[in-house]
This record gives sequence, C-alpha cells and structure tokens, in this order.
Amino acid sequence: MKNFDFLFWAYNVIWLGIGGYIFFMALRLKAVSDRLERLEKTTGD
Repeated sequence: MKNFDFLFWAYNVIWLGIGGYIFFMALRLKAVSDRLERLEKTTGD
C-alpha cells in the first residue's frame, strides 16, 4: 500500500487555512463593529 502522509499534511494545511481565514474575518468584523459604534456616538443616534 502506498504511503499517504501527504494527504494528512494537505488536510491539516486546508484546516489551518480555514481557521486563519475565520480568525482574520473575526478581527475585521470587530474593527467594523467598533468603527460603527464610534460613528453612531458622533451622530447622536
């Protein structure tokens, strides 16, 4: 039987990429939320 170690590492790389993307999007969402909060305070709404 062939050695399929590369599949294990490819699977890990894909999950790390997905996790990194979700983490990055969470940071961006927090920044946008903070900016919107500041904008709402300055407009008095």
